[in-house]
Amino acid sequence: MSESKLTHVDENGAARMVDVSRKKPVKRTARSRGRIFLSPETIALIKENAIAKGDVLATARIAGIMGAKRASDLIPLCHNIEIEHVAVDLRLVDDGVEIEATTVCTYKTGIEMEALTAVSIAALTIWDMCKAVDKTMRIGDIVLVEKKKEELE
Repeated sequence: MSESKLTHVDENGAARMVDVSRKKPVKRTARSRGRIFLSPETIALIKENAIAKGDVLATARIAGIMGAKRASDLIPLCHNIEIEHVAVDLRLVDDGVEIEATTVCTYKTGIEMEALTAVSIAALTIWDMCKAVDKTMRIGDIVLVEKKKEELE
């Protein structure tokens, strides 16, 4: 197993923000995915737009986008990145809602934390909107699916 260096820890073990001042900006895209597991009854209520708090999927989509924009406020050592695009897609499936987020920036670092935050906040929003009718909900399977860089011309 190869040794890897933690970039957010200095030589004394103290947490620090990574210095990206010397890096060149590149176009960065990240895609993350997760899901919230729901009861069949809750899925039916969402399909019928019968959840008392309103349109669950539309609200979760907006919350996910807002969450991506606030990642650096929520994650202590995360750089504040100017996000150029966020898309949050939600799909009702047999056992809940699949959530996928894509984020894009042109910057010196990151964009994956924004994608992961978007999925997490969308899932938490669904939880909040459905908690009165479903005590069996479970959030899981949140993963980074893709991270890519494109050099600028």
